[in-house]
Amino acid sequence: MHSADPVPVRVRRLAHNADLPLPAYATTGAAGMDVVAAEDVAIAPGARHAVATGLAMAIPPGFEIQVRPRSGLALKHGVTVPNTPGTIDSDYRGELKVILINHGDSTFVVQRGDRVAQLVLAPVTQATWLESDELDSTARGAGGFGSTGI
Repeated sequence: MHSADPVPVRVRRLAHNADLPLPAYATTGAAGMDVVAAEDVAIAPGARHAVATGLAMAIPPGFEIQVRPRSGLALKHGVTVPNTPGTIDSDYRGELKVILINHGDSTFVVQRGDRVAQLVLAPVTQATWLESDELDSTARGAGGFGSTGI
């Protein structure tokens, strides 16, 4: 059972996406939609590439689309999304591109139509800053990196 009704997101296919599937959920319980590449590219070990999807979208205000890696690509090939999760803002109307980085030992070949990432529609809460001379105390305090153990 889903907790909310699906949110409609307008999508525009660019010319290089005309024959490709739209992002889709692989299973009924999936949180992310698989998105496919609209280009062929070889990514050398240590290299990065913004993979074209051929899609542009109008995300409703109050939402973002998070671009997340596919676990199979990360485990099998060492290929991931370096700025995870990447954020597509509701006011962006350009082409969605997926930044991939190859942490593997060999060149990774992306073929047009390959699933390259997952897209998750997520609500956004914007913050306002309230400047203060003092902050409330906590048990952790100012303890930073590694301060809570291994």
